[in-house]
Amino acid sequence: MTDDELIAARDKANRVASSRAARVITGRPDRGAYIEQTSIDLPGRRLMLRVHRPKDASGRLPLVVSFHGGGFFAGTAAQNDWLNSHLAARCPAVVVSVEYRLAPEHPLPQPIDDGYDTVVRLVDDAARWGVDPASVAVMGESAGGTIAGLVALRARTDGPPLRAQALIYPGTDWTESMTEYSSVTENADNPTLSLSRLRVARKLSVPPTLDPRSVSPVKFDSLAGLPPTLVVTAALDPLADHGRRYVERLREDGTDAHLTCYPRATHTFLSIPGLVPAARPARREIVAFLRGHLHPAP
Repeated sequence: MTDDELIAARDKANRVASSRAARVITGRPDRGAYIEQTSIDLPGRRLMLRVHRPKDASGRLPLVVSFHGGGFFAGTAAQNDWLNSHLAARCPAVVVSVEYRLAPEHPLPQPIDDGYDTVVRLVDDAARWGVDPASVAVMGESAGGTIAGLVALRARTDGPPLRAQALIYPGTDWTESMTEYSSVTENADNPTLSLSRLRVARKLSVPPTLDPRSVSPVKFDSLAGLPPTLVVTAALDPLADHGRRYVERLREDGTDAHLTCYPRATHTFLSIPGLVPAARPARREIVAFLRGHLHPAP
């Protein structure tokens, strides 16, 4: 496909994923939260945000900044309405999902910059957004998990401080070794993320001039000093070992990290709860983890 054909196909797929009809598969939003589409101005660009707020909470709330999946070249914030709205209502928290820029027009590290700059701007304008700047977490799915993990790595030195990170079947290795994991070999033909699609994602999003280790959390020299971490993986996912190895590295470097692998679950399963029953217990686990760190017991 040409770049123009790819962009057109992506836009069509995103329209379908955002439609009400798709909610049979992507899940119905929690009625305890409302969803607002808005924008944020950052240096040189404007990004769209999808903001989930609980209906029955008042005062400043914790902030969770969420990043959708799609291999850095596809996907939209609306595909995570089910998870984000339940998190907003049941944590409770303000959950802001970022429509970061996508490849091929905007390859890495531009999506990472979008993620980090959005977190900084939201925290700086905490009063405007009705959030507590001292109670912030990041969350991401697939490529969005990469973004969340890299935002946390940048924030550990440059701020703002984060209370937690939740990474859902993240891609943690975008170097040439990304396919050299047992789970990639075992699940290479998985329909929700095939080996060929994984290679396309790397080709489109990692330009030749970029050191891929700089966008691969598992390849960082040290993972010390990161916030408590939950990593959710799926047993039938090529990226399962990306998440497992990342948790091993976190623990080796002294970071509190928990790994859960859901059997009979595939890549993207938290975006398709209408098809994969494991999405519901995984959602409960994510909500409980973030609630525990964003609303700590006195």
